[in-house]
Amino acid sequence: MSDDQAWVPESCTLPSGQRPLRLAEFDDLFATALLAQQRLSPTELLWRLDPAAEATARDLIGRESSCCSFFSFTLTAATGELRLDVRVPAAHVDVLDALALRAAAGMTG
Repeated sequence: MSDDQAWVPESCTLPSGQRPLRLAEFDDLFATALLAQQRLSPTELLWRLDPAAEATARDLIGRESSCCSFFSFTLTAATGELRLDVRVPAAHVDVLDALALRAAAGMTG
């Protein structure tokens, strides 16, 4: 596993060869749709996304949930806003930290 993926937990069932592609999908979502990020607690992030990215976000989190079952994603569409709440158990805070850093690096807003 590359240093870029060192934070990916052993419990992730996504094949190693597909992990860089999945990370690229998240990076693309962050670069094209992430408007704001807020850390609500050590185990919870809130991402505000461009509402136009709803189908992409829904597909991505659905696939991510199937290989990393410790994630809890809640996607909420409201008037002019798309909220994505991301939660992990305390044992996986390092994974959430790494995603938060990737998101901040790629954020559009």
